[in-house]
Amino acid sequence: MRVTLAEDSALLREGLVRLLAEEGHDVVAAVGSADELVAAVARERPDVVVTDVRMPPNHTDDGLRAALEIRRRWPETGVLVLSQYVERRYASQLLADRPEGVGYLLKDRVAQVDDFLDALDRVAAGATALDPEVVRRVVAGSDRADPLTRLTPRERDVLHHMAQGHTNAAIAQRLHVSLSAVEKHVNAIFDKLDLGEAVGYSRRVLAILRYLST
Repeated sequence: MRVTLAEDSALLREGLVRLLAEEGHDVVAAVGSADELVAAVARERPDVVVTDVRMPPNHTDDGLRAALEIRRRWPETGVLVLSQYVERRYASQLLADRPEGVGYLLKDRVAQVDDFLDALDRVAAGATALDPEVVRRVVAGSDRADPLTRLTPRERDVLHHMAQGHTNAAIAQRLHVSLSAVEKHVNAIFDKLDLGEAVGYSRRVLAILRYLST
């Protein structure tokens, strides 16, 4: 896998370069600013980009805005965004236009190497990968939301795993239930969130966005 990496901390950047290289990935560019990131993607056309949210030149959301530009200009490139803190609006912005090939992880997740690499693989394959902590906080606060209060505890468990990017089969394994049971819960979630069949939209992603927007 060809990876472009953007991180303004030289120490973390070099650590990520080493980690990815040891896993057999080709880091084609490692840069320290949002402007350099966009230029590197234009030049190298990597399979996936890993970028911090807060980067030079403004140290606000420059990395996120670069990620959104990359998704607009090079839709075939996967984008995995790293953040120091849980900010649901960033995850919502990344998913809003096109949910395929995008991920949002807390930086702490990088230390859990298997989780980080799994998210990277899923994003590169065109799937969605959201940090479990983002999903946990959304679920914890969902009692105040409507129609999310219609969901049963088991349906919330299923949606929790859906939001992390897991397939129905993977959810069945994690919850130790049958695939048909998961499919039944997923359909119930769609019904309770008033997500009918919509041409051009994924009900699965719309359900996740409903969680993230509360």
